[in-house]
Amino acid sequence: MKTTGKGLVYFMGVSIIGLSLFACKKDNTTTTANETDTSIASDHNLADATYNDVNNIADQASTGTLVFYSPTYDGNGKIDVASEKSSCATITNDTTATPHVLTIDFGTTNCTCNDGKNRRGQIIVTYTGHYRDAGSTHTITFNNYYVNDNHVEGTKTVTNNGLNTAGNITFSISVDGQITKTNGDVITHVASHTREWTEGSSTLVWNDDVYLITGSSHGTKTTSSGSTNYTAEINTALKRALSCHWFESGVITITPAGHPARIIDYGSGTCDDQAIVTINGTPHTITL
Repeated sequence: MKTTGKGLVYFMGVSIIGLSLFACKKDNTTTTANETDTSIASDHNLADATYNDVNNIADQASTGTLVFYSPTYDGNGKIDVASEKSSCATITNDTTATPHVLTIDFGTTNCTCNDGKNRRGQIIVTYTGHYRDAGSTHTITFNNYYVNDNHVEGTKTVTNNGLNTAGNITFSISVDGQITKTNGDVITHVASHTREWTEGSSTLVWNDDVYLITGSSHGTKTTSSGSTNYTAEINTALKRALSCHWFESGVITITPAGHPARIIDYGSGTCDDQAIVTINGTPHTITL
Protein backbone atom coordinates (compact mmCIF):
# COMPACT_ATOMS: atom_id res chain seq x y z
CA MET A 1 0.00 0.00 0.00
CA LYS A 2 0.99 3.56 -0.48
CA THR A 3 2.76 5.00 2.50
CA THR A 4 3.91 8.20 0.82
CA GLY A 5 0.71 10.09 1.39
CA LYS A 6 -1.30 9.62 -1.73
CA GLY A 7 -2.43 6.21 -0.65
CA LEU A 8 -4.53 3.60 -2.24
CA VAL A 9 -6.34 6.11 -4.35
CA TYR A 10 -9.10 4.09 -5.72
CA PHE A 11 -10.93 6.79 -7.21
CA MET A 12 -10.44 4.62 -9.93
CA GLY A 13 -13.25 4.26 -9.77
CA VAL A 14 -15.17 6.36 -9.98
CA SER A 15 -14.93 3.64 -11.93
CA ILE A 16 -17.06 4.52 -13.71
CA ILE A 17 -17.41 7.29 -13.02
CA GLY A 18 -19.50 8.81 -10.81
CA LEU A 19 -21.77 9.31 -13.60
CA SER A 20 -24.90 10.85 -12.60
CA LEU A 21 -27.35 9.17 -14.83
CA PHE A 22 -30.34 9.44 -16.69
CA ALA A 23 -33.76 8.21 -16.66
CA CYS A 24 -36.15 5.72 -17.89
CA LYS A 25 -39.60 4.36 -17.34
CA LYS A 26 -40.27 1.15 -15.57
CA ASP A 27 -42.16 -0.29 -18.54
CA ASN A 28 -39.49 -1.72 -20.85
CA THR A 29 -41.80 -2.39 -23.76
CA THR A 30 -43.12 1.05 -24.68
CA THR A 31 -41.06 3.91 -26.09
CA THR A 32 -42.67 7.34 -25.75
CA ALA A 33 -41.59 10.20 -28.01
CA ASN A 34 -41.93 12.80 -25.24
CA GLU A 35 -40.28 10.74 -22.52
CA THR A 36 -38.80 12.93 -19.77
CA ASP A 37 -38.35 10.55 -16.80
CA THR A 38 -34.86 10.89 -15.33
CA SER A 39 -35.20 8.47 -12.40
CA ILE A 40 -32.72 5.94 -13.75
CA ALA A 41 -30.29 8.79 -14.17
CA SER A 42 -30.53 9.54 -10.47
CA ASP A 43 -30.11 5.89 -9.52
CA HIS A 44 -27.13 5.37 -11.80
CA ASN A 45 -25.62 8.52 -10.35
CA LEU A 46 -26.17 7.14 -6.86
CA ALA A 47 -24.27 3.98 -7.78
CA ASP A 48 -21.43 5.81 -9.50
CA ALA A 49 -21.05 8.32 -6.69
CA THR A 50 -21.15 5.65 -3.99
CA TYR A 51 -18.46 3.43 -5.50
CA ASN A 52 -16.36 6.49 -6.39
CA ASP A 53 -16.55 7.73 -2.79
CA VAL A 54 -15.18 4.38 -1.70
CA ASN A 55 -12.04 5.08 -3.71
CA ASN A 56 -11.52 8.44 -2.07
CA ILE A 57 -12.08 6.97 1.39
CA ALA A 58 -9.55 4.21 0.74
CA ASP A 59 -7.04 6.74 -0.57
CA GLN A 60 -7.30 8.88 2.53
CA ALA A 61 -7.34 5.92 4.91
CA SER A 62 -4.10 4.57 3.46
CA THR A 63 -2.34 7.55 5.05
CA GLY A 64 -3.70 6.48 8.46
CA THR A 65 -6.33 9.22 8.81
CA LEU A 66 -9.55 10.47 7.26
CA VAL A 67 -9.21 14.02 8.56
CA PHE A 68 -9.34 15.51 5.09
CA TYR A 69 -11.81 13.10 3.56
CA SER A 70 -14.73 15.03 2.04
CA PRO A 71 -14.09 18.17 4.06
CA THR A 72 -15.87 21.50 3.72
CA TYR A 73 -16.64 22.73 0.19
CA ASP A 74 -16.83 26.35 -0.83
CA GLY A 75 -19.70 27.85 -2.83
CA ASN A 76 -18.13 26.69 -6.10
CA GLY A 77 -17.83 23.07 -5.03
CA LYS A 78 -14.09 23.27 -4.43
CA ILE A 79 -12.57 21.64 -1.37
CA ASP A 80 -11.63 23.96 1.47
CA VAL A 81 -8.40 22.16 2.38
CA ALA A 82 -8.03 24.27 5.49
CA SER A 83 -10.99 22.49 7.09
CA GLU A 84 -9.92 19.92 9.65
CA LYS A 85 -13.00 18.10 10.87
CA SER A 86 -12.55 14.76 12.59
CA SER A 87 -13.55 11.57 10.81
CA CYS A 88 -15.89 8.80 11.89
CA ALA A 89 -13.79 5.76 11.06
CA THR A 90 -11.26 3.54 12.79
CA ILE A 91 -8.47 2.50 10.42
CA THR A 92 -6.51 -0.76 10.70
CA ASN A 93 -3.72 -1.73 8.31
CA ASP A 94 -2.50 -5.33 8.53
CA THR A 95 0.79 -5.47 6.65
CA THR A 96 1.66 -8.92 8.02
CA ALA A 97 -1.12 -10.55 6.03
CA THR A 98 -0.56 -11.62 2.42
CA PRO A 99 -2.02 -9.76 0.64
CA HIS A 100 -2.10 -6.80 3.03
CA VAL A 101 -5.49 -5.76 4.41
CA LEU A 102 -6.69 -2.21 5.13
CA THR A 103 -9.93 -2.04 7.11
CA ILE A 104 -11.96 1.18 7.43
CA ASP A 105 -14.57 0.70 10.16
CA PHE A 106 -17.37 3.26 10.56
CA GLY A 107 -18.95 1.34 13.44
CA THR A 108 -22.36 -0.29 13.77
CA THR A 109 -24.42 2.90 14.09
CA ASN A 110 -24.63 5.77 11.62
CA CYS A 111 -21.91 8.40 11.80
CA THR A 112 -22.32 11.67 9.94
CA CYS A 113 -19.13 12.14 7.94
CA ASN A 114 -17.59 15.39 6.77
CA ASP A 115 -19.44 15.22 3.45
CA GLY A 116 -22.80 15.13 5.25
CA LYS A 117 -23.44 11.45 4.47
CA ASN A 118 -24.25 8.91 7.16
CA ARG A 119 -22.10 5.77 7.06
CA ARG A 120 -21.80 2.56 9.03
CA GLY A 121 -20.09 -0.77 8.49
CA GLN A 122 -16.72 -1.60 6.98
CA ILE A 123 -14.79 -1.02 3.77
CA ILE A 124 -12.09 -3.68 3.34
CA VAL A 125 -9.15 -3.21 0.95
CA THR A 126 -6.77 -6.04 0.08
CA TYR A 127 -3.67 -5.03 -1.87
CA THR A 128 -0.55 -6.59 -3.35
CA GLY A 129 1.62 -3.50 -3.71
CA HIS A 130 1.71 0.27 -3.62
CA TYR A 131 -0.86 2.14 -5.67
CA ARG A 132 1.88 3.51 -7.95
CA ASP A 133 3.48 0.11 -8.56
CA ALA A 134 2.92 -1.31 -12.04
CA GLY A 135 1.07 -4.59 -11.77
CA SER A 136 -0.27 -3.95 -8.27
CA THR A 137 -3.87 -4.87 -7.55
CA HIS A 138 -6.25 -3.40 -4.98
CA THR A 139 -9.58 -5.06 -4.27
CA ILE A 140 -12.34 -3.39 -2.24
CA THR A 141 -15.14 -5.32 -0.56
CA PHE A 142 -17.72 -4.47 2.12
CA ASN A 143 -19.02 -5.77 5.43
CA ASN A 144 -22.49 -4.49 6.38
CA TYR A 145 -21.63 -1.17 4.74
CA TYR A 146 -24.39 1.45 4.46
CA VAL A 147 -24.44 5.02 3.10
CA ASN A 148 -27.51 7.05 4.09
CA ASP A 149 -29.08 3.66 5.01
CA ASN A 150 -28.59 2.31 1.47
CA HIS A 151 -26.90 -1.11 1.63
CA VAL A 152 -23.74 -1.25 -0.50
CA GLU A 153 -22.34 -4.62 -1.61
CA GLY A 154 -20.01 -6.06 -4.22
CA THR A 155 -16.40 -5.86 -5.32
CA LYS A 156 -14.27 -3.15 -6.90
CA THR A 157 -10.85 -4.02 -8.32
CA VAL A 158 -8.10 -1.65 -9.47
CA THR A 159 -5.04 -2.82 -11.39
CA ASN A 160 -2.07 -0.58 -12.18
CA ASN A 161 -1.18 -0.96 -15.89
CA GLY A 162 1.98 1.15 -15.71
CA LEU A 163 2.70 4.12 -18.00
CA ASN A 164 0.89 4.74 -21.28
CA THR A 165 2.44 6.38 -24.36
CA ALA A 166 1.73 9.82 -22.86
CA GLY A 167 3.76 8.94 -19.77
CA ASN A 168 0.69 8.77 -17.49
CA ILE A 169 -0.17 5.93 -15.12
CA THR A 170 -3.33 4.08 -16.12
CA PHE A 171 -5.53 1.75 -14.12
CA SER A 172 -8.03 -0.90 -15.15
CA ILE A 173 -11.14 -0.57 -13.00
CA SER A 174 -13.87 -3.18 -12.60
CA VAL A 175 -16.97 -2.96 -10.43
CA ASP A 176 -19.51 -5.69 -9.75
CA GLY A 177 -21.81 -4.10 -7.20
CA GLN A 178 -25.32 -3.84 -5.86
CA ILE A 179 -27.09 -1.16 -3.85
CA THR A 180 -30.35 -1.82 -2.01
CA LYS A 181 -32.09 1.48 -1.38
CA THR A 182 -34.14 2.31 1.69
CA ASN A 183 -37.35 1.99 -0.35
CA GLY A 184 -36.46 -1.58 -1.38
CA ASP A 185 -35.36 -0.78 -4.94
CA VAL A 186 -32.22 -2.65 -6.03
CA ILE A 187 -29.58 -1.22 -8.39
CA THR A 188 -26.97 -3.54 -9.87
CA HIS A 189 -23.87 -1.80 -11.22
CA VAL A 190 -21.25 -3.52 -13.41
CA ALA A 191 -18.46 -1.41 -14.91
CA SER A 192 -15.25 -1.81 -16.89
CA HIS A 193 -13.21 1.38 -17.13
CA THR A 194 -9.75 2.76 -17.71
CA ARG A 195 -8.59 5.55 -15.45
CA GLU A 196 -5.71 7.77 -16.57
CA TRP A 197 -3.86 9.79 -13.94
CA THR A 198 -3.25 13.00 -15.90
CA GLU A 199 -2.28 15.46 -13.14
CA GLY A 200 -0.90 15.32 -9.60
CA SER A 201 1.01 12.03 -9.73
CA SER A 202 4.29 13.82 -9.01
CA THR A 203 3.14 15.20 -5.64
CA LEU A 204 2.35 13.56 -2.32
CA VAL A 205 -0.99 15.32 -1.81
CA TRP A 206 -4.30 14.00 -3.17
CA ASN A 207 -6.34 17.13 -3.89
CA ASP A 208 -4.30 18.08 -6.98
CA ASP A 209 -5.03 14.75 -8.69
CA VAL A 210 -6.97 14.70 -11.95
CA TYR A 211 -8.22 11.59 -13.76
CA LEU A 212 -9.78 10.90 -17.15
CA ILE A 213 -12.17 7.93 -17.24
CA THR A 214 -13.23 5.95 -20.30
CA GLY A 215 -15.11 2.70 -20.81
CA SER A 216 -18.59 1.29 -20.37
CA SER A 217 -20.99 -0.11 -17.79
CA HIS A 218 -24.38 -1.73 -17.47
CA GLY A 219 -26.91 -2.41 -14.78
CA THR A 220 -30.47 -3.15 -13.75
CA LYS A 221 -32.93 -1.25 -11.63
CA THR A 222 -35.47 -3.52 -9.91
CA THR A 223 -38.59 -2.21 -8.20
CA SER A 224 -41.79 -3.80 -6.96
CA SER A 225 -43.29 -3.27 -10.43
CA GLY A 226 -40.48 -4.83 -12.48
CA SER A 227 -36.92 -4.42 -13.74
CA THR A 228 -35.23 -2.14 -16.27
CA ASN A 229 -31.87 -2.99 -17.83
CA TYR A 230 -29.55 -0.31 -19.18
CA THR A 231 -26.15 0.15 -20.78
CA ALA A 232 -23.81 3.14 -20.49
CA GLU A 233 -21.00 4.15 -22.83
CA ILE A 234 -18.57 7.02 -22.20
CA ASN A 235 -18.35 9.00 -25.46
CA THR A 236 -16.03 11.76 -24.22
CA ALA A 237 -13.71 10.99 -21.32
CA LEU A 238 -15.09 11.97 -17.93
CA LYS A 239 -12.82 14.38 -16.07
CA ARG A 240 -12.63 13.99 -12.32
CA ALA A 241 -10.48 16.41 -10.34
CA LEU A 242 -10.34 15.28 -6.72
CA SER A 243 -10.52 18.90 -5.61
CA CYS A 244 -14.10 18.95 -6.95
CA HIS A 245 -17.10 17.00 -5.72
CA TRP A 246 -18.44 16.21 -9.22
CA PHE A 247 -17.40 15.35 -12.76
CA GLU A 248 -16.34 18.56 -14.48
CA SER A 249 -16.67 17.47 -18.11
CA GLY A 250 -17.38 14.50 -20.34
CA VAL A 251 -20.29 12.89 -22.18
CA ILE A 252 -21.94 9.53 -21.58
CA THR A 253 -24.81 7.81 -23.39
CA ILE A 254 -27.16 5.66 -21.32
CA THR A 255 -29.64 3.42 -23.07
CA PRO A 256 -32.47 1.86 -21.01
CA ALA A 257 -34.00 -1.22 -22.66
CA GLY A 258 -37.04 -0.23 -24.73
CA HIS A 259 -36.50 3.49 -24.23
CA PRO A 260 -34.69 6.39 -25.95
CA ALA A 261 -31.04 6.97 -25.11
CA ARG A 262 -30.15 9.50 -22.43
CA ILE A 263 -27.10 11.62 -23.29
CA ILE A 264 -25.48 13.17 -20.22
CA ASP A 265 -23.17 16.14 -20.72
CA TYR A 266 -21.21 17.19 -17.63
CA GLY A 267 -20.09 20.51 -19.12
CA SER A 268 -16.84 22.07 -20.29
CA GLY A 269 -14.76 22.03 -17.11
CA THR A 270 -16.61 24.09 -14.49
CA CYS A 271 -16.85 22.57 -11.02
CA ASP A 272 -20.58 22.54 -10.37
CA ASP A 273 -23.37 20.08 -9.53
CA GLN A 274 -25.29 20.52 -12.80
CA ALA A 275 -25.44 18.35 -15.92
CA ILE A 276 -27.61 18.27 -19.03
CA VAL A 277 -29.51 15.09 -19.91
CA THR A 278 -30.84 15.06 -23.49
CA ILE A 279 -33.74 12.74 -24.33
CA ASN A 280 -35.18 12.69 -27.86
CA GLY A 281 -33.40 15.97 -28.59
CA THR A 282 -34.84 17.75 -25.54
CA PRO A 283 -32.38 18.90 -22.85
CA HIS A 284 -33.15 18.51 -19.13
CA THR A 285 -31.01 19.98 -16.35
CA ILE A 286 -30.30 17.63 -13.45
CA THR A 287 -28.56 18.16 -10.12
CA LEU A 288 -25.82 15.64 -9.46
